[in-house]
Amino acid sequence: MKKWWLSVVAALLLVVLAACGNSENTSSNTSNDNNEKKAAQVEEITVKHELGEVKVKKNPEKVVVFDFGVLDTLDRLGTNVTGLPQMNVPSYLEKYKSGDYENVGSLQEPDFEKLSEIQPDVIFISGRQAKLYDKFSEIAPTVYMAVDTKNYLDSFSNNMKLLGQIFDKEDEVEAELENIQKQIDSVKAKAGDKKALIILTTGGKVSAYGKGSRFGLIHDVLGVQAVDPNLKADTPHGQNVSFEYIAEQNPDYLFVIDRDAVVEGKPTAKQTIENALVKKTKAYQNGHIVYLDPNYWYLSGGGLTSVSEMIKQVEQGLE
Repeated sequence: MKKWWLSVVAALLLVVLAACGNSENTSSNTSNDNNEKKAAQVEEITVKHELGEVKVKKNPEKVVVFDFGVLDTLDRLGTNVTGLPQMNVPSYLEKYKSGDYENVGSLQEPDFEKLSEIQPDVIFISGRQAKLYDKFSEIAPTVYMAVDTKNYLDSFSNNMKLLGQIFDKEDEVEAELENIQKQIDSVKAKAGDKKALIILTTGGKVSAYGKGSRFGLIHDVLGVQAVDPNLKADTPHGQNVSFEYIAEQNPDYLFVIDRDAVVEGKPTAKQTIENALVKKTKAYQNGHIVYLDPNYWYLSGGGLTSVSEMIKQVEQGLE
């Protein structure tokens, strides 16, 4: 009888010990899982850009964008956006003007109080905000995303790859860039020896852009020759020119961007450009004045959608 009782006690002890072991294993596994999740949540990448170096969380949740080219790209990739300047948003990105997104001031005058309230995981800025970089950086990791117009294609591609890396969309970005390269090759094949002049119209005045300029990808990337290779490219506002100048240059193609259409809401390019002097040019006489969409060219150049559309418009203009 005594032996039987000792056997029962021993069996019960084994069960208890086994349960403890399983509990410890389960606890250990849970702890390891939690640690792995925490590690994944705080994974960061180091980003070097023109204004500095910063560590950025991968797959950031609270994202503020001060560059419409970046907004264009994040929209294309289907990633989250928390806030943006809601004035002068390109028409094809109009959904971002809704109350679903935080309004963080304007491109020129950010609302730093609102940014502090949001506490973003990352802020993307461009040339218009460059002088405020330090102030942005006090609030959140800030990445400068302006495109280097003197090295447009490489700069644009690097920006896109960086966004792909930050948001775990590298394969998608690579596929988009491959398609854009195919578009570029197609336009180059049609460019031939055609000579063009790029014009921005605003307030009844005109300015011209050449190689290496804000809109210079027409020459530098797409291979359309510049009718005037001596145009200055060191200002985003272009070089002020007269209608006499346009007539003297007599380009085969005239590419026109209407600033008033997107800034003032009043298209004026056609009535500005099609005057007696310009009508003497080969561009006008052959029906080769190409009015480019300023939503892409003036507001959001440098995004996956905008660059693709910009190339498409040049190709259509050359046909």
